[in-house]
Amino acid sequence: MDKTFLIDGVRKKYDLLHPLMNERMRRQWAAAEALSLPWGGISVVSQATALSRNTIEAGIAELQTRVDVPLEEVPPERVRRLGGGRHRLIQNDPTLIEDLEDLVEPATRGDPQSPLRWTSKSTRKLADELNARGHQVSHVTVADLLHDLDYSLQANRKTQEGKGHPDRDAQFRYIAKQVRAFQKEGQPVISVDSKKRELVGNYKNPGREWQPGGRPEKVKVYDYPDKQLGKVTPGGVYDLTLNEGWVSVGIDHNTAQFAVETIRRWWKAMGLKVYPQARKLLITADSGGSNARRCRLWKVSVQELADTLNLAVSVCHFPPGTSKWNKIEHRMFCHITENWRGRPLRSRATVVNLIGSTTTGTGLHIEAGVDDNEYPLGIKVSEEELASIRIRQHSFHGEWNYTISPK
Repeated sequence: MDKTFLIDGVRKKYDLLHPLMNERMRRQWAAAEALSLPWGGISVVSQATALSRNTIEAGIAELQTRVDVPLEEVPPERVRRLGGGRHRLIQNDPTLIEDLEDLVEPATRGDPQSPLRWTSKSTRKLADELNARGHQVSHVTVADLLHDLDYSLQANRKTQEGKGHPDRDAQFRYIAKQVRAFQKEGQPVISVDSKKRELVGNYKNPGREWQPGGRPEKVKVYDYPDKQLGKVTPGGVYDLTLNEGWVSVGIDHNTAQFAVETIRRWWKAMGLKVYPQARKLLITADSGGSNARRCRLWKVSVQELADTLNLAVSVCHFPPGTSKWNKIEHRMFCHITENWRGRPLRSRATVVNLIGSTTTGTGLHIEAGVDDNEYPLGIKVSEEELASIRIRQHSFHGEWNYTISPK
C-alpha cells in the first residue's frame, strides 16, 4: 500500500478527532493507529499528526502494558503528572501567535461552509521564518499551535480552484499590504460577499442539533418555495480589524446595488460608531458575482457610496478562481451556517435572530437586519455614467485594484 495514501488516511481521522481528545487520548489513539498499520506505523502516524515518535512509543507502552500514569498521582482534570510537560511557549513568548498568524494569513485558504482553515505553508518553513524573527520554536510546536488555531495541512486535491492567474500570489501579497497599511492608519477595512440563497419556511435545514429523544423537528416533505416568504440572500460585511460583521437579509435579487446598500447599512449601524474620523475605506471582494470587477453597476454604486459617506473607497479584488480565500467566508459565513444547522428557517425574523446570535470563542459579533428593497435585474450603465466615475486605477493590476473618490 502506498505510504502517502496511508498518511492521508491517518491525517483525515486525526483532524476530525483532534478537537475531541485530550493529550492522553491523542497519545493512545496515535499508538493504536500505529499498531494497526501493517508496516512503519510509528513513522506514518508521526508524519500525519506531527506527534513525536517518543510520544507515540509512550502511548504504545501504555496500551501494551495496560498501565497509564497512576491515578493517585494525577488530579482528575489533568492528563499527566504534576509538573509534567513543557510550559506553554505563548506564556513566555506572547508575540509568537501574532507572528505565526501574520505569516499564515496572506496564504490562508478556507471552505466557506466550514470553520476549518488550511495553510499552503509547511510547518518547517513556518518554523524557519519564526526563528528568523527571534522566536525559538520547532516545526512540531508550530503544528500544535496551528491545530489550536483551527488550521490543518491538507492535500492539494482538496483545494482545486481552477486555473490560477500567474499574478495570483502577488495579488494576495498586495491585498495583505494594503490591509496592513489601512489598519496602521486606523482606517476601516472590510471583506464583502453574499451567502447562497436560503429557502424560508418550515423546511429541512442540513445538519443536526440536540433534541429530546424521538422528537425531531417536523418539517415539510417537499421544498416548494412559500409564495409569501420565498427565499432570502444574506449579504455580508466583515470588519477585518474588529472581528465584527453586518448581514443584510435581502428578499430580492442579489445585485451590485444590493451589495453596496449592505455596505452602507453596515456603516450606518456599526462602522461610523467605531471609525468617526475615517477618511477612506478599503473593500476586499471577489472578482465575480454582484461585486464583479467588470460590473459597471458595481462601480457606479460604489461612486454613489463614496459620495454619500464622503470617503475615498478603495477596492481590491481577489484573483479569478480564488473566492474561497475571501476572509468573510471562513471568519463569518461559516459560523453562521454552523449556528443554524438543523434548524428550520421558518421566517425572516428567524434568519435575522440566528445570524445576530452567532458568536465564536474569538469574540465575533454580528448584527443583522432585513433589506426589503427591490433590486431589479438588467439595469444598463451608459458610457456617460461610466465616464463620470472618479476612479483611479492602482499601478499594480488596475483592473483589480482601484480607488473611487467622492465627487
